[in-house]
Amino acid sequence: MELWELLGVRPGVTALIGGGGKTTAMYSLARELAAKGTVICTTTTHILPPEHLPVLNAAGEDELSAALSAHRCVCLGAPSAEGKLTAPALPVKTLAARADYVLVEADGSKRLPFKAHLPHEPVIPACAGLTVAVAGASGFGRPIRETVHRWERFCQLTGAFPEDPVTAENLAVSLAAEGLGDLVFINQAETASAMAEARRLAALSSRPVFAGSLRGGIWECLL
Repeated sequence: MELWELLGVRPGVTALIGGGGKTTAMYSLARELAAKGTVICTTTTHILPPEHLPVLNAAGEDELSAALSAHRCVCLGAPSAEGKLTAPALPVKTLAARADYVLVEADGSKRLPFKAHLPHEPVIPACAGLTVAVAGASGFGRPIRETVHRWERFCQLTGAFPEDPVTAENLAVSLAAEGLGDLVFINQAETASAMAEARRLAALSSRPVFAGSLRGGIWECLL
């Protein structure tokens, strides 16, 4: 089963938040969905421009439509610091009117496996039909301070200490307290112990939980 089908991605806007593989998830979905329709990859925060897709920096609606006709899948964003892209000038709602699928990286995690959020985060478009919370199993068992972006907030939400390990239990508490995302995808679950931790999280979660390896192309529903 392809990833889009597993997660229930439909035409319209899908947002990716959290840590541990948002960008990989976005481009994995883009490759699959380009066989079904036109796709725009973009951000409401910051992303590195992809090497494998046409990148449009200041496209208007007509230029965007022409690029989609030529390539089916493009990345759209405004140039930002450190060679990154930030949110494009065109609103996400406008993008959704031009493409079958719009995939939005709507969060930043400093490349860490997990993320807790301040009040202004994440930047999920109001028109998003699905929000996927991503986490990286590589952080399980490691200290919160080393593996969680906004670790102070994570500790506030869970009552854990900075040197405590991230576990399925405290991650479940954090996710429930924030209430962000329609479903959870645990990436980097490439070992028996990582998958076991993901299964514990699924047992504690009120939302659907999926797990696997985005880079390996292996995933499953844990419900």
